[in-house]
Amino acid sequence: MESIGLKIETFASAQEFLNAYDPSRPGCLVTDVRMPGMSGIELQSKLAAEEVTLPIIVVSGYADVPTAVRSMKRGAIDFVEKPFDEQMMLERIQLSILEDARLRQERAARERTMARLESLTRRERQVMDLVILGKSNKEVARALDISPKTVEVHRSHVMVKMQAESLAELVRIAGSCTISKGNP
Repeated sequence: MESIGLKIETFASAQEFLNAYDPSRPGCLVTDVRMPGMSGIELQSKLAAEEVTLPIIVVSGYADVPTAVRSMKRGAIDFVEKPFDEQMMLERIQLSILEDARLRQERAARERTMARLESLTRRERQVMDLVILGKSNKEVARALDISPKTVEVHRSHVMVKMQAESLAELVRIAGSCTISKGNP
């Protein structure tokens, strides 16, 4: 791995990894099914319970179908049997690192969108919720007991704050955060 410029860190146990794990650092985890103390599968379960999205490659010299299935159900990106081809492992690690980068970019984009959403006033949020449901300005005005002109002002503020250039884009942005009425 170092021969192709990948930085690696090794740990004597799953607990040692957990003690040192920094979620802000990108990468992937290669773990063995059988390790001292906590198994690789138990480590996977612990990370999943803590909602850690680090891509995990599970390695085993004692692979069986139930173990592989259990590992994949717990979110492993891959399951590799020993002995393995080094080039194949490098490729899988590189793919896992790319997946981690993709997930981090998606998460950052969602966080930026959520920050924009939180910048809306309560009334702007009400207007947005109705607009993304396809309601016209008049329908929004009736539903909120305000004038259509006031709806236009709020709608304009929503578009600026949410950085949407069209209604279609606003709907897409809202959908990307799974925004539901009144509940970000």
